[in-house]
Amino acid sequence: MSVKTVYLLAILLSMTAIMAATFIPDTERSDTTLTRIETAAAPIRKDSVASVKAFASVYKVLMSPRCMNCHPSGDIPLQGDDNHLHTMAPRRGSDGKGLYAMKCANCHQPTNSPGLHTPPGNPDWHLPPATMRMVFQGRTPHQLAKQLVDPKQNGNKTMEKLLEHADDGLVLAGWNPGEGRSLPPLSHDEFKKAWTTWIKTGAYAPLNGKLLQH
Repeated sequence: MSVKTVYLLAILLSMTAIMAATFIPDTERSDTTLTRIETAAAPIRKDSVASVKAFASVYKVLMSPRCMNCHPSGDIPLQGDDNHLHTMAPRRGSDGKGLYAMKCANCHQPTNSPGLHTPPGNPDWHLPPATMRMVFQGRTPHQLAKQLVDPKQNGNKTMEKLLEHADDGLVLAGWNPGEGRSLPPLSHDEFKKAWTTWIKTGAYAPLNGKLLQH
């Protein structure tokens, strides 16, 4: 048998093996292969009941003073556990960091100021910008859920970016509000778990007992 013939037979055998492997039934494939395919094809497992239940916890946190005070319906931030208009009436401004000489950073330093009810701090303290106001105040659970997953209303965030947002610096600041202020109704770990569950089970929005998928 010539060398050329041997090479041709080797190529044919290789092609036969590849074709056979392609048509192996799923039940005969390895668990590793199934897990890899399953993970790639279905990163979100839709479950409307679990999703809406998780959003109920998310909503409680987002409507608490630590979140809603910086997501007002108007251009003046809210203040205190009773959500009253901010003293001195600072304005949002186009970039959300204040208007003219009254900038957020004038009072809100990189860290919390010491003392009872003194200004809380963060290096990036601001309201959402005028072009993307992200209002929480007055939103129903359905309205807020739909808003949060709409890139035109959430700061152009994808689902992946929304998941990451749970650990944003200003989000975390809600659990370090300074002396004399109440904390959100859930711990940050509990909030992040509910936030992740809501998104990864389909980001469903509750409405009058019905479930609407975004």
